[in-house]
Amino acid sequence: MSPILKKTRLASIMIAGGMLSACAAQQPIRTTLPATPVPIQILALNDFHGNLKVPQGEYTFVEDGTQRSVRLGGAARLAALLESVRKANTVTVAAGDLIGASPLISSLFLDEPTVRVLSTLGLDVASVGNHEFDRGVAELRRMQDGGCDKHTMRKPCAIEPFAGAGFNYLAGNTVDEAGNTLFPATQMQEIGGAQIGFIGLTLENTKNLVSAQATQGYTFLDEAQTANTLAAQLQSAGADAVVLLIHEGAVVDPRFNIAGCPGLSGAVVPIVEALDPSISVVVSGHTHQSYVCNVPTASGEDILLTSGGRYGAFVTDITMMVDPAAGIVTSVSARNIPVDGSAGSNAAVEQIVATYAEASGPVANRPVGPIADTGVIGDDCGDRPAQQLVADSYLDAANSALSESADLALVNSGSVRTYLTGADDGVLTFGELSAMAPFGNSLIVLEMTGAQIMAVLEQQLCGDGPAVICDSTLIPSTGTVYTLDVDKMAGKRVTGMQINGAPLDPARSYRLVTNNFLVGGGDGFAQFTTVPQIANVGFDIDALEAYVAAGDVTIPVCGRVQGVLAAD
Repeated sequence: MSPILKKTRLASIMIAGGMLSACAAQQPIRTTLPATPVPIQILALNDFHGNLKVPQGEYTFVEDGTQRSVRLGGAARLAALLESVRKANTVTVAAGDLIGASPLISSLFLDEPTVRVLSTLGLDVASVGNHEFDRGVAELRRMQDGGCDKHTMRKPCAIEPFAGAGFNYLAGNTVDEAGNTLFPATQMQEIGGAQIGFIGLTLENTKNLVSAQATQGYTFLDEAQTANTLAAQLQSAGADAVVLLIHEGAVVDPRFNIAGCPGLSGAVVPIVEALDPSISVVVSGHTHQSYVCNVPTASGEDILLTSGGRYGAFVTDITMMVDPAAGIVTSVSARNIPVDGSAGSNAAVEQIVATYAEASGPVANRPVGPIADTGVIGDDCGDRPAQQLVADSYLDAANSALSESADLALVNSGSVRTYLTGADDGVLTFGELSAMAPFGNSLIVLEMTGAQIMAVLEQQLCGDGPAVICDSTLIPSTGTVYTLDVDKMAGKRVTGMQINGAPLDPARSYRLVTNNFLVGGGDGFAQFTTVPQIANVGFDIDALEAYVAAGDVTIPVCGRVQGVLAAD
């Protein structure tokens, strides 16, 4: 239990932890049944990504009619805000990606400090997200259960023993060959005399967002079908209300909203539309955007859809009025609360963050090398300078390791997690580089024909006229430029490509270096899985460090990918 707030839990049970179709729980024994509807508070987070410190950069959003631009987040401020807004009948939940792709203060220690902080600030239950699988299933189990077994290159329990999560992960659509879920599919809690059932899911596309070996033995089921099956099981077990925690999200414009879903679209929308109306609230994530609105389902009922952005910037405060006598939800409402520091800072969490900041400080603050700014800005850019810098380091690593030079490198935009703001002072530190490339991917040299390269570039686009980037843009190294036309038919959208000034030759063989995530078909790039592998030339963070340390690095000018907008 959280030391910040001791919650009263009169009943808490798990169901569907084994076979998905099985409901192993008995109907819970109720305490005295409330005579009138009771307010249930759900405080929701998503996509924290180990951001223990207040992230750099400001968020712009409108609150009470006034536009604000302010730095948001920070674990100690998040804990204080949660403590300040909690009411009597409350539960704190999350919708995945709490760990993974984390800053060095957390990633250097295998995200153990983040799990400890989230447990301390009172998180109760969370769905897994795709980044929970970054270091593989065995390491994810360690995050839940604790212990110091080593499953990665890094040493676990480097600072202190690791007790594991004080909250429960749910993974209702992550199943093995026998249909057993990785973690329980659902959890039910009695809160204020009402039985509240929680379903935890990740996106079905998780298999394309992590390396194949990280999820070996597991598949990811259809989200809406799984949620509806589990909702029926929860109702059979006595649930008065059902809440879905799902790591899939929506796109809105603007990206950060206290309330409303302006321009709502994205993968979670058809999922919500297909849900059974017994599900009253969907807490979502993945797209790093914040929104709150009702979405009509195919049955004509509305379901509340929420997301709290990213990095602990917002807390979603949801109120459900539940009538336990009738077993129904009578109303539901929510708003996003910015974590702006106005609630203060929690001392217990501050101390945890300070301990790991001190331990990581010498590593994070170590200068690696200078970087210069030419001041030139491109005008047709589907890429960003940080992404270009990482791609350049891939190519440099291959050419340093091999007797025969590579022709080009490609990095997926999703694997580069920060901008080049660290270059503002003219020096890049290891912490800044680690935040840029946090996954520890290995670099693989492939042999591909020009036609195969064209085919893999086509695979980044989805839909018809105009097409959009499916998951990530492929960013090339210096000397390589290609152009897309999103209005053309599939297979014809790469309209031109040059490598070192020469047009791509479909019949010629090229040496291309990329990361093992893409080589395994990550982000849906199946073409990479079909070509010969020439060599493994090390790890991405080592390559990036060596490239910057060599000196004479300038901020790249965007424009290697033309015809589309840059992806974050």
